[in-house]
Amino acid sequence: MPAALRTTRIGMIVPSSNTCLEPQSYRILGDREDVTIHFTRIPVTRIALDDSSDKQFDAEVMRDAARLLATSGVDVIAWNGTSGSWLGVEHDRELVAQIHGATGIPATTSTLAYLDAFASFGTERIGLFTPYTADVNRAIIDAYASHGITTVDDLALGLSDNESFARVACDDMRPGSLELAAARPDAVVYLCTNLYGANMAAEIEERTDVPVLDSVAVTLWHCLKLAGAPLLSPTWGRLLVEA
Repeated sequence: MPAALRTTRIGMIVPSSNTCLEPQSYRILGDREDVTIHFTRIPVTRIALDDSSDKQFDAEVMRDAARLLATSGVDVIAWNGTSGSWLGVEHDRELVAQIHGATGIPATTSTLAYLDAFASFGTERIGLFTPYTADVNRAIIDAYASHGITTVDDLALGLSDNESFARVACDDMRPGSLELAAARPDAVVYLCTNLYGANMAAEIEERTDVPVLDSVAVTLWHCLKLAGAPLLSPTWGRLLVEA
């Protein structure tokens, strides 16, 4: 009788109003049978710089969600949201410590995944594309600058309703993406796990020769890396095939 395939199980904590990252994560995996992803949701509906928005990302809510994922025997747990990019990297490092303390399972976040990607690929200058409002972008730019990442140009679509982010079409993203790439950053960064940025990766890279890093793809890449599993197809960002 053949030995059973060793499957890597990834647990992801998902913003409740996010409709992109679950189907997109499986789309990125393609026909792979060595990885499964398991999701649980927490209430997140709005992105802004105020207390009501910030409270959506409290550690207690994350711990409870992580404990649920732990019952499925996952190998790694990710907060698949970019809130640490404006709340501050230390916020996400504390979340990871809380999740690991509650479950004993290695953990990451989308923001920490980006920082690891930047370090792995020597990315120091980025073009930042988000669906957020301009003040959220400024907070992200400041937070990244404190970690040695310079934003050479940025674009904010001015949205705050999280559900609406997934409705942004490739045709809406293309002109701004090409404009950001024209500044010749080390990478164009699509920062939001409810934005279909990975769908633009191959086209933008081919047309501009500028690498693309998308939040859904980068978070999945980091989970695979932490779990010791094979990484991604270059279709979703040519850098993400590297360790």
